[in-house]
Amino acid sequence: MKLKIHEIFYSLQGESTRVGLPTVFVRLTGCPMRCVYCDTAYAFSGGSNIEIDDILAKVAEFGTQYVTVTGGEPLAQKDCHVLLKALCDAGYSVSLETGGAIDISPVDSRVSVILDIKTPGSGELKNNLWGNLAHLKPIDEVKFVLCSRADYDWAKDILASYKITEKCPVLFSPVYSQVNPTELAEWVLADRFPVRMQLQLHKILWGEVAGK
Repeated sequence: MKLKIHEIFYSLQGESTRVGLPTVFVRLTGCPMRCVYCDTAYAFSGGSNIEIDDILAKVAEFGTQYVTVTGGEPLAQKDCHVLLKALCDAGYSVSLETGGAIDISPVDSRVSVILDIKTPGSGELKNNLWGNLAHLKPIDEVKFVLCSRADYDWAKDILASYKITEKCPVLFSPVYSQVNPTELAEWVLADRFPVRMQLQLHKILWGEVAGK
């Protein structure tokens, strides 16, 4: 069984509550969405078809506990579920970064799903699969990437409507070089919001560098 893999690399986790942890990233090729702020458009195409056993062997070379399966949109390849299960069976702590347009209910329950909810500013609002919110687990996380104050206010309404903070941690992230992080921090503090503001650590360290 093969998956189209764009890259497998070792770095610090730049996002989520695992930020800063040495992590192996398995980036799958392809994505059905085109967010205006996308920083991984290079993974829309290309890559190599790799056997799942070979993916596991490559991951093992780095000797770390944490693995993130990402994209593109990893769930766009249906056999991604086989890879997720295999990684969990091998004893890794696995997270999955998904754009929220594809059903997460088949994902192995041991996987921490990092679920994007696309804001109006992303250009992909129409593709949010709202039914995914019913499948969230306490080990999952919901992420809002915010393009503006309007996106922030919209996200507040969504949190209230779906009571997401009662299900799992929620992350607010400013679009790199577009939303002032200090302003976002002030909005969160003023509203006394039970969310975690995050910056993309990898971009602070290395800038907009592919494969980091």
